[in-house]
Amino acid sequence: MLDETFKHAKKKTVGLKQTQRAMEKGIVRRVFIANDAEKHILRPILDWCTTHHVERIEVPTMKDLGKACGIEVGTAVAAILEE
Repeated sequence: MLDETFKHAKKKTVGLKQTQRAMEKGIVRRVFIANDAEKHILRPILDWCTTHHVERIEVPTMKDLGKACGIEVGTAVAAILEE
């Protein structure tokens, strides 16, 4: 599901900093979070999703999330943005 969702998304972010910037702009529609990422790093993202009622989808590993995003390394966070 994640591969197809990201493949068809026109606007997206990969990585913590890009996702945080998009959140500040209020354009995040859905967030993908790796379960094996450090929770203290993800806390602001998780809190923001709860506060702004943004869908949060958990992915088993950072490696899986990175692969789904089309990158060679793992990533803790990725997001689909409003079009």
